[in-house]
Amino acid sequence: QVQLVESGGGLVQAGGSLRLSCTASQRTAHTYQMGWFRQAPGNEREFIASINWSGDVTYYADSVKGRFTISQSSAKNTVYLQMDSLRSEDTAVYYCSVAARTTQEASQVAYWGQGTQVTVSA
Repeated sequence: QVQLVESGGGLVQAGGSLRLSCTASQRTAHTYQMGWFRQAPGNEREFIASINWSGDVTYYADSVKGRFTISQSSAKNTVYLQMDSLRSEDTAVYYCSVAARTTQEASQVAYWGQGTQVTVSA
């Protein structure tokens, strides 16, 4: 069982920045990829960004490419999401995730964090 603890959400004005953090309780065969998804009210959970434990393979959704940066500290079992140039449409609950393989599908995620609210005011 891998537990994920997230932090860093909050309220920010459009154009501002936030950094999310997520720490995994342990590394297992399921923790090859760590990433972030988000879910706005009435919408499905959508992929945002992912990184492998080596930190050399990253993927981003087109909607956040160039504005968000994912990074990781394998020594700390922690993944970060730096979010810049935030827009009102970025408002959602952001979920940390781990998966045993490279994936952008929520159905293939092995473990989820509890979620952290990000609200961007216009």
